[in-house]
Amino acid sequence: MQSFKTRRLGKSGVPVSELGFGGAGLGELFTRVDEKTAAATLEAAWDVGIRYFDTAPFYGSGLSEIRTGRLLDNRPRGEFILSSKVGRWFFPPANPDAFQPSGWAGGLRFDHVHDYTYDGIMHAYEQSHMRLGMNRIDLLVIHDLDFWFHKTEKKVNAYLDQLFTSGWRALAELRAHGLVRGIGAGINELGMIPRFLDLVDLDFFLLALRYTLMEHETLAEELPACQRHDVGIVIGGVYSSGITATGPVPGAKYNYADATPDVMEKARSIEAVCRAHGVPLAAAALQFPLGHPSVASVIPGAIHPDHVRKTVENFNHAIPASLWSDLKAEGLIAKDAPTPA
Repeated sequence: MQSFKTRRLGKSGVPVSELGFGGAGLGELFTRVDEKTAAATLEAAWDVGIRYFDTAPFYGSGLSEIRTGRLLDNRPRGEFILSSKVGRWFFPPANPDAFQPSGWAGGLRFDHVHDYTYDGIMHAYEQSHMRLGMNRIDLLVIHDLDFWFHKTEKKVNAYLDQLFTSGWRALAELRAHGLVRGIGAGINELGMIPRFLDLVDLDFFLLALRYTLMEHETLAEELPACQRHDVGIVIGGVYSSGITATGPVPGAKYNYADATPDVMEKARSIEAVCRAHGVPLAAAALQFPLGHPSVASVIPGAIHPDHVRKTVENFNHAIPASLWSDLKAEGLIAKDAPTPA
């Protein structure tokens, strides 16, 4: 078993392993996963030494939390870090027999509401404890308060107002009383990090898709702002939802959609540089974000034990500094992007 290095997660001071486990896939995001395979996948993550697990109520309408809790409940509590999320709470649908969760291949048949009020945050937090079967969550993340889900400025502002005038008091109380060790926000798009930094006293962001081998726009203003505020970063969607894991193959996904011809060509160019250095594309994608001083962890998901073992292999693959310099020379990553030593 490997012992992964840990990094301090922003102002929380919580030590998270550089390689964590993202639980969206075990909520059956794109593919159904049977219980035996889900359990074996989480067991594999534990067996290889991963000790940071991230899940959320939204992942399969509670399924990911249930599965994660089953693994972790009988493990020594001081040996791992667990994060989950708030912003939605769940209830039985009006027509249970006909209900199908939207946007998931499977999952549990529960409906939900978005709710960033004091009562909504506390209700979501309590529901997560019950699904996990555990009495402590280390890190709590404000989930999906952005345009990715809420679409319009009016709705985003309304939910931000809910959070600022009501819900933040719940999060601050949980942190102040030691019930959670750090508070973060999950971000899927540019422009939201400054708004959160101006609004509330966060410890970290869970940044999905916006700082990857394929995309670096957050280097201009948003990641420097995090550095100034000592706000840590956890990277989700490190493979840009697929293309840098599968390579630019037919049907490759980029940011949850089919990759465009331009995206495919960029991925081919990056892959060619990687191949010239004897480095798998997935290894470069997995390790690249950890070059930034604010990034504490990358949390790729997995839906099969083999995926976990391959991830660890890519995480450990030696990458020469010349690969990063060649990618910069060809304009494939930003010239000012900090790269892993």
